[in-house]
Amino acid sequence: MSRTFPLGKIRNIGIIAHIDAGKTTATEMILHHTRRTYKVGSVDEGTAVMDWMEQERERGITITSAATTCHWREHCINIIDTPGHVDFTAEVERSLRVLDGGVVIFDGVAGVEAQSEAVWRQADKYGVARICFINKMDRIGADFHHTVTMINERLRIKALPIQLPIGSEKLFRGIIDLVENKVVSFPIDSNSTSIEEGSETLLAKHRQALIENLAELDEQIMILYLNGQDVSASQIKAAIRRLTLSNCIVPVLCGSALRDRGIQLLLDAIVDYLPSPLDIPPISTTDPRSGKEILRLVSDDEPFSALAFKTVFDPFMGRLVYLRVYSGKVKAGAQILNSSIDKKERLGKLYVMHADHREEINHVETGSIVASLGLRMTSTGDTLCDPTRPVLLEAIRFVEPVLSMAVEPKSKVDQDKLDDSLAKLAMEDPTFKVYHDKEMGQTLISGMGELHLEVLMDRIFREYGIRVNAGKPQVAYKETITSPVESEGRFVRQSGGKGQYGHVWLRIEPGERGSGFEFRDQIRSGAIPKGFTSSVEAGAKSALQSGGLAGYPVIDVKVILYDGSYHEVDSSEVAFRMAAFMAMRDGIDKAKPVILEPIMEVEITTPNQFVGDIIGDLNSRRAHVEGIESRDEFSTVRCLVPLAEIFGFAGDLRSLSQGRATHTMCFHRYEKLPQDLTQQIATRMGRSG
Repeated sequence: MSRTFPLGKIRNIGIIAHIDAGKTTATEMILHHTRRTYKVGSVDEGTAVMDWMEQERERGITITSAATTCHWREHCINIIDTPGHVDFTAEVERSLRVLDGGVVIFDGVAGVEAQSEAVWRQADKYGVARICFINKMDRIGADFHHTVTMINERLRIKALPIQLPIGSEKLFRGIIDLVENKVVSFPIDSNSTSIEEGSETLLAKHRQALIENLAELDEQIMILYLNGQDVSASQIKAAIRRLTLSNCIVPVLCGSALRDRGIQLLLDAIVDYLPSPLDIPPISTTDPRSGKEILRLVSDDEPFSALAFKTVFDPFMGRLVYLRVYSGKVKAGAQILNSSIDKKERLGKLYVMHADHREEINHVETGSIVASLGLRMTSTGDTLCDPTRPVLLEAIRFVEPVLSMAVEPKSKVDQDKLDDSLAKLAMEDPTFKVYHDKEMGQTLISGMGELHLEVLMDRIFREYGIRVNAGKPQVAYKETITSPVESEGRFVRQSGGKGQYGHVWLRIEPGERGSGFEFRDQIRSGAIPKGFTSSVEAGAKSALQSGGLAGYPVIDVKVILYDGSYHEVDSSEVAFRMAAFMAMRDGIDKAKPVILEPIMEVEITTPNQFVGDIIGDLNSRRAHVEGIESRDEFSTVRCLVPLAEIFGFAGDLRSLSQGRATHTMCFHRYEKLPQDLTQQIATRMGRSG
């Protein structure tokens, strides 16, 4: 199988930004310029190719990440357009996990916004190289230099402008390309001033500043600069590429996606500065049998390994799993190993995706992003690999959902259909959880916010034809422990004939915030046979579904199985599962449990005269104000607020500011709930005392 594209000419990139910064519009223009589409779609008109879901077109926002492939300057660019709304942060998380580079789009008026920072931190976590595109330079209030300053200060990265806008707002009429040493002009009305006025002087001044900045960071440019030699455009590009790949700088470009200004220069920058799969270090994997690290080179000659980063249910084709191939090749129909669950699967048909359209291919190569049918047991985060050379790739971690509500079908005959549809949606979306409260006889669903749950309810009706009654959204509290304990669990039953015997000693410790559930087997000298270890883990995990304080799920717990005993005849998997469950329930009660509440990062932009009233309202909501930034007649208030206190804030904010203030928020972390509120919740849940 010969390669379709050399590895060095592949770019796997994501388009990431705050909501309404212009991600999807920029992607539509990219597809138009690369001849992938012949008509430019519009977000406002609901005709954007990448926003293919009905809910996306109605709301004018991106809800699910969409993949496509296009070509520019003989390079293959795999693009994932991601959502900007905080409620759909999981789509950004799993996309960045499998991408090599990113284009971060900023609104030239608003600059760095709350979700801009959130997606930037996500990209930092995975070491994704980035370029920045300051969009909407034609809008009133657009300020290129202020946005660059915000990138430097808020994101703590050296933002290096490689372009400068000529004019702004309605007089935005050109771009100074500092690398190529040229001016690119755009046609505007005939009454505008000449684009050449002062541009040459500005170009020479800022190009020299660019070279000086590069000389401080890149040794090769420094030698040329100190020797007084001219630095060519190709040498500047090579230096910018080296520094971008090492995450020392982010090149900054500008334009207006809606007006199709600067998009071709953006495509050139994607090819010139963002990494190919060959620029990524060897992939660190784990041998599932020995636990030792194995480095996989990015090469077709290596054994096959891929990560499943997304699962969707197509109404016509069934289960579709998106894959990023890190090494090797594989043909459609080949047998592969899901090393995450140690099960063999067979690849069905393979597709290159273009939003909701697909093109069938017969094989995949290193660096590809594709979708496959036939993988019935594979879930998001699973590793697929060569059965003879198994490895485990690092899984994807997702944040816990923060909002819950009770749901039930309007018709009781639809209960089974509702359960089935919820299970499919939970399989697609790792931040959507479904719980069955047996005490209350309710089905509870949890998600990242009101919009998240609203969209899912809409999908249940449109895609599965089920009408549901939904309760009022409630905060998804969690419980955790604060003190290590040792706990014994003994399950013994004898009723004539073969009995049941399981006995374990568990060491239960608090985990780091966000670590989830961690289990370790430290049994020595065969106190418990290895065959029962998985049952102990399952029993311990099942005990975390409901805590003792208020019945909320228990998170961030480390469990170590260090001793126990068994019976040659009576021991069974069920007995050890029950013993572990009993040990956990007893241990959690002794480990000083606490309730955790979700804290939201809130950013409010308001006219200066309303700042005092808004701060007063925030103080009444247990908010912690982190900073206030003023610019002209407006101020930006950044604060942390418990989610439980934010309900109704949008309406109050409108009242306090005469409708002139706006706010955005995203999930920050879980924190311990104050003791007085813990007691109130425990009493309300009937768990006091």
